[in-house]
Amino acid sequence: MSSDQERIRERIKELLRKPGNGNCADCEVADPEWASYTLGVFVCHSCSGLHRNIAQISKVKSLLLDPWSYSELEFIDSVGNNAAKAKYEQIVPAFYYRPTSKDCMLLRDQWIRAKYERKEFMCVERQEPYSAGYREGSLWKRGRDNGQYLSRKFILTEREGVLKYFNKHDAREPKAIMKLSTVNATFQPSKTGISHGLQITYLKDNSTRNIFVYHEDGKEIVDWFNAIRGARYHYLQVAFPGAPNSELLPKLTRNYIKEGYMEKTGPKHTEGFKKRWFTMDDRRLMYFKDPLDAYARGEVFIGSKENSYTVLPGLPANVQGTHWPFGITIVTPDRKFLFACETAEDQKAWMAAFQIVISRPMLPQEYAVEAYFKHKP
Repeated sequence: MSSDQERIRERIKELLRKPGNGNCADCEVADPEWASYTLGVFVCHSCSGLHRNIAQISKVKSLLLDPWSYSELEFIDSVGNNAAKAKYEQIVPAFYYRPTSKDCMLLRDQWIRAKYERKEFMCVERQEPYSAGYREGSLWKRGRDNGQYLSRKFILTEREGVLKYFNKHDAREPKAIMKLSTVNATFQPSKTGISHGLQITYLKDNSTRNIFVYHEDGKEIVDWFNAIRGARYHYLQVAFPGAPNSELLPKLTRNYIKEGYMEKTGPKHTEGFKKRWFTMDDRRLMYFKDPLDAYARGEVFIGSKENSYTVLPGLPANVQGTHWPFGITIVTPDRKFLFACETAEDQKAWMAAFQIVISRPMLPQEYAVEAYFKHKP
């Protein structure tokens, strides 16, 4: 390596040690190995690929593999991640979802486009699609019975405190009214097989109802997602006056703690085990015949260890009828729930998910949910 290249390598290391440059400017993952020499930011390998989608604005190179000139490095030094954040993220709404390296590609792509291409966080007027408190438009919605996606009109209104959809675009009465107090939204590209697929859930008669929607335009569906978060944020500010953002923001939307297949048996433990799709949503463990079913076949409330909930590996000795060998027993104050996993890795992952929930003390409002489950017919 020539002494010139060696000096450039040392200069790159110097720049990476500067405050803010040691993490990706977009997803915060540590040790970025790429940089945009037109925006002046350091990014991870994954986000560098998304920067290529806005090649007219951002030109990226590998810090290790590509040649760099002194002038390019001096430009990056004159900007850097902290200064770029101060410019491109100066007015991000509190409720706006900031994706991490664990989030789906769509959320990360739209975050990068919103920052650098559309400059949404430098001008409040550009945030109107998700900040206005009202949003109306069409989404493709999956039919409950036939699985076919059809165009439906959706309206989100903070004033009424609801998200609603209509089967016909000129219909006067909505097909469903979802109260913002119970609405959740989470992107599900793997489960739906659609890169822009969004799962919206709400409580209907205290049971969880799923609807699956998408829009061909990535900006549109992410704007819907953030509009739901914005409406939930303002609802929670009224419901919990004086609560700090640190308490409110985690409640806006949530990803599921875990999802996947397990086998289950009935309350008498004498029936054969059946394969079901399970979703751990906060303290509700739901099971479905198919991952895209509208309603769960059943729901189990998982409380905390202080309230006599425990999770154990294995099954009681006398239990038969499982096809999968790795058992899990959840003990509640009223009964035992028995499950079986296909692999030891699945068993370990589900045990860890249940432990997260059981280790967390119950909130006052969760006791009312537990009481409902106990008296459920």
